[in-house]
Amino acid sequence: MWKVEYLRESLEDIKRLDHSQRLQVVKAINKVAVNPLPQAQGGYRKPLSNKSGTNLAGYCKIKLLRLGLRIVYKVVRENNIMKIVVVSARADDEVYILAQKRIEQ
Repeated sequence: MWKVEYLRESLEDIKRLDHSQRLQVVKAINKVAVNPLPQAQGGYRKPLSNKSGTNLAGYCKIKLLRLGLRIVYKVVRENNIMKIVVVSARADDEVYILAQKRIEQ
């Protein structure tokens, strides 16, 4: 299992969720942490690309369809780290724009 690290802001995202949503988000992250690599590299997740004015190449997403949430993360292969960037509602690509802003900081 890969080590999971969170940006400070992504922890705040999770704290804003209700208890049942938090449990589902943590469960999804732990499930993906077994093999967080993109599909093209033998993993389970779909990689993100450059669209909607964002440059998220090299990042991946986890979709929680029932909750309407997306989790954006980056895989740091050298240290086997899965870094969580944002946990938010998809809402017109807002989650991806927010991820781009956090990456640029």
